[in-house]
Amino acid sequence: MVAVDDGTPIVQIGDLEGVSMQILVCVLPTLLLGILSLCFVCFLRSSLLKCKTGKAIDQPKLDYLALKIKTGAIAFLKEEYKYLAVYVSAWTVILIVLFTVERIVETDYTDGVRCASCFLVGAILSAAAGWFGMSVATDGNVRTAVACASGSLNDGLRVAFCAGSAMGFGVVGLASFGVTVMVVLMSIDRTHGNAVQYLHSFGFGASSIALFARVAGGIYTKAADVGADLVGKVEAGIDEDDPHNPAVIADNVGDNVGDVAGMGADLFESYVGSILAAATLATHGAHPSLARLAFPFWLAAAGSLGSFVGYFFVSTKEKGDGINVNLGALMWALERGTYVANFLFLVLSAVIVILLFGPDSVAGWKMYGCVVIGLATGMIIGKGTEYFTSFDYGPTISIKDRARTGPATVIIQGMGVGMVSTLPPTIILAVAIVACSALAGEYGVALAAVGMLSTLAISLSTDAYGPIADNAGGLAEMAHLGPDVRAKTDSLDALGNTTAAIGKGFAVGSAVLTALSLLAAFKDEVTKKKMVHFEVSDPILLSGVLIGSMLPYLFSALTMLSVGKAAAEMIEEVRRQFREVKNKHGVTLMEAIKKASEGKVLTEE
Repeated sequence: MVAVDDGTPIVQIGDLEGVSMQILVCVLPTLLLGILSLCFVCFLRSSLLKCKTGKAIDQPKLDYLALKIKTGAIAFLKEEYKYLAVYVSAWTVILIVLFTVERIVETDYTDGVRCASCFLVGAILSAAAGWFGMSVATDGNVRTAVACASGSLNDGLRVAFCAGSAMGFGVVGLASFGVTVMVVLMSIDRTHGNAVQYLHSFGFGASSIALFARVAGGIYTKAADVGADLVGKVEAGIDEDDPHNPAVIADNVGDNVGDVAGMGADLFESYVGSILAAATLATHGAHPSLARLAFPFWLAAAGSLGSFVGYFFVSTKEKGDGINVNLGALMWALERGTYVANFLFLVLSAVIVILLFGPDSVAGWKMYGCVVIGLATGMIIGKGTEYFTSFDYGPTISIKDRARTGPATVIIQGMGVGMVSTLPPTIILAVAIVACSALAGEYGVALAAVGMLSTLAISLSTDAYGPIADNAGGLAEMAHLGPDVRAKTDSLDALGNTTAAIGKGFAVGSAVLTALSLLAAFKDEVTKKKMVHFEVSDPILLSGVLIGSMLPYLFSALTMLSVGKAAAEMIEEVRRQFREVKNKHGVTLMEAIKKASEGKVLTEE
């Protein structure tokens, strides 16, 4: 139940006439910042395209290879989206029929169309976020490699981060614009609660795309990675991105369709879900609050504004020394922008509390505490993830040291470290949930999720930066650029591996908080007409908990089996090409590699 707010707000949204006008004021800051984010994306993309390509430094092969990666990524997403189109179309029809029969508003027959339209828009925007991220990443990889070849490590970092930022702000812009426009449209001839309830279909559409994009892209990228590494590095003894490895392009394509397009769609859904969960709880209960409905939307706008400022604080003076680079110092280059964004967000959030709830509102400042807890939780999870994945720290170093005794001990140590790494975020999330629930109940937990994802624009920018830097390193090696260039790209790539892991930590942490909030809203909804007791000792509830706890293992097993099957086929194909593909002199790929290992010049012919 949402309690009555106890302060004297400066902004009196309830004094406005009409539900649509009140809803518009609630979402207006997010709508404006969403539009501004999309405009900023246009600026970033324009700046990125002005950066030098391979042709400018007399390395046209870089452009040729980058085009191969881009066309491969486009081909994969086109095929994936064909199946998704069928899935989305089927669910659109189902929703129209379902909510026309079981209406939200009993006297109106347009509920089916409303829910289906929200679902369709959510799915389209989520898919668009993934596609746009892939497009920007494949434009940024070659420009990052060129920046490292013709400039400093900072030049390469700025180009890669510019490309990553185009995706980060693009995802936030599309999400902010889409969810605000749809909630305003759904408020016509409806109550505040009805308008938000229709938007659950928007979240469902975004989740559907996120699931397919994440899983399909992940299976592809890991299968290509395994195929390229096992046959190339282990059997043939060549470098990871050697151009003579037939799987090298597929490996680089996988970074874009899995770690970029998949993550974009995933965090699009998480961002939308956190806002909708808080908005849902604000409109439930005996005392729905317009201030509480506006709060998550205004917080999202504050986070976007902070991210704008934080973007301009990203730079580094480190030199590119490959694996010997000070990863902590390089990480600070990206973290500086995030810290600036978070600080501005907290300041703006305090102003929002005063505007919506009043400076004398105890409940308002308790909710502010939940936002701070959520933001701090995200940052702590990020640092914990960095500790377990960065080679500056003990866990990763311990895995490396186990390589002295063979691959079996590496696997054992790696799995052990990975399992231990789940402990800190679990404890942190548990503490955050209990603390926020004590401060502001279920709504407080929802606000923690909003706080965690508030500065998603810059957080996702650092995440998307990783695959771009990885691709840049691959292009540098495939084009036979100098070792100094490869050292710079390796430094950026090492940092990118850590930022990608941090992004996954944010996604998981926010998903836990959002899921709890939506579960609370679901409980409120089903107990409106009939009291339902949720007892842990209830056999039905306990059975559901057991089955639910098993599902992640089943889902993980199915994806791992899919990766294994696809990787096996990839390995056989690479082996076949090593044996059978010959150049104009009749020399096979494997024979050419053996000649190179003997010290002979290895040419492309």
